[in-house]
Amino acid sequence: MNIQWKISQLDRRTSDGFVTTAHWQCTGVDGDFSGSVYATCGWPDGTPEVPYDSLTEAAVLAWVWQSVDKEATEAAVGAQIEAQKNPVSAAGVPW
Repeated sequence: MNIQWKISQLDRRTSDGFVTTAHWQCTGVDGDFSGSVYATCGWPDGTPEVPYDSLTEAAVLAWVWQSVDKEATEAAVGAQIEAQKNPVSAAGVPW
């Protein structure tokens, strides 16, 4: 399974450029099956102390992983994929 983390958007204060919220997504793909988790992380004023113009996605992901259980999130994505591969219920009609 291929897991990928991505920052899709940052919210920041225009007065000083400091980030207040990161919108993130963790996506997993295994063949034709996929799963994902989308959420946000927020920080109080002044933390983290890196201005918007100086950020990299890697730096913001490191902040997210300090706030989010990375292993549990990736396990949840994996569970979504396993549920698709091995469904426990189905819908439809027999004809």
